[in-house]
Amino acid sequence: MPELPQKYQSRKAAITATFIEAVNKHIDQIMDGSIDRMYHIKDFASQMFIHPVHLSNTIKLHTNHAPCYFFEMRLMEEARKMLAHSTLTITDIADKLTFDNSNFTKFFKRFEGVTPSQYRLQHAKPASEVALQVDGF
Repeated sequence: MPELPQKYQSRKAAITATFIEAVNKHIDQIMDGSIDRMYHIKDFASQMFIHPVHLSNTIKLHTNHAPCYFFEMRLMEEARKMLAHSTLTITDIADKLTFDNSNFTKFFKRFEGVTPSQYRLQHAKPASEVALQVDGF
């Protein structure tokens, strides 16, 4: 199969970078509470003024991952942080990440191999360390 010309390669990279930046911004907005619904690929494609299928295919060609991979990895990163470093309940964490509790547990276990409560037990810092971080010491 012939290699794509450089201008097409750089366009794939630009589309992918713009998408990943938009995903990160969106997850940041979910985390700070300014948005309460999870966007879909069509929402990002609309923001980028390209067709959703083109966006999805371009990301797959450039990264060998489907667009949902970038969502899932970022959501897992945020979930791990909250489970290990906060006193939020698992239900509150699921709500914050726009999941219902049972779907969050299934989602988390699929990637981490353990339930959120098992992860918290394995990775949570002692309460004294969390209090020190909150107090700024």
